[in-house]
Amino acid sequence: MAYSALMRVMVEAARKAGRSLARDFGEVQNLQVSMKGPGDYVSQADRKAEEIIYTELARARPGYSFLMEERGVVEGEDAQHRWIVDPLDGTTNFLHGIPMFAISIALERQGQLTAGLVYNPAMDELYTAERGGGAFMNDRRLRVAGRSKLSDCVIGNGIPHLGRGHHGNALIELRNVMGEVSGIRRMGSAALDLAYVAAGRMDGFWENGLSPWDMAAGILIIREAGGFVSDRDGGAAMLDTGGIVAGNEAIHRALLKQLKKPATAAR
Repeated sequence: MAYSALMRVMVEAARKAGRSLARDFGEVQNLQVSMKGPGDYVSQADRKAEEIIYTELARARPGYSFLMEERGVVEGEDAQHRWIVDPLDGTTNFLHGIPMFAISIALERQGQLTAGLVYNPAMDELYTAERGGGAFMNDRRLRVAGRSKLSDCVIGNGIPHLGRGHHGNALIELRNVMGEVSGIRRMGSAALDLAYVAAGRMDGFWENGLSPWDMAAGILIIREAGGFVSDRDGGAAMLDTGGIVAGNEAIHRALLKQLKKPATAAR
């Protein structure tokens, strides 16, 4: 499809980094899975992809600031524009040879998300959106699913693991949602979860404890696909609070209601 000049810059950076990740993904599957060795290898793959993205974006748009998972904050001369980048979302999947990982790139202009991209190089699925221009997966226009009842829905959730999140609260939320829906999915990449909501593959999603680079691009892609995204209180502070709830209008509202419920008795 024909991209704008801005999106073309983002796509070229993502595809170049994606080729690097795809090569490394093929190698990591041949390594013995352990914390030593493959873990270091994945970190190298992550940093290499981030360096590619940083170099490409900085060359195309000199002066823009960056917020990156590995590099952190890079202040540029242009304070009005900021790239928000995750070079490898779904590191654990990558380490275990599961082809569910993604590059996430978003551009913020004067505090507003204006462009977003999520790319899974293992499946060559590229999700893009620009503010006011709609959302796409490769050449296909995206629209969130139209289901209006939780009982018909498949909902994504980033269930916390060792060293992450408040497990007790997560279990309360899971119990309150799981009894109302058709299925719960834990994909291992928040960026892809949000892209899947935009594509109608999942009807909704919630997670806590995320970083801005996990969700910035996905937020815009869902909005441009006709969906609703908020923080846990229904506001717009997702990048600040790390909590996110997404879906179409009805499912977003229903999820917010379920997540505010107290612990319930087992049934």
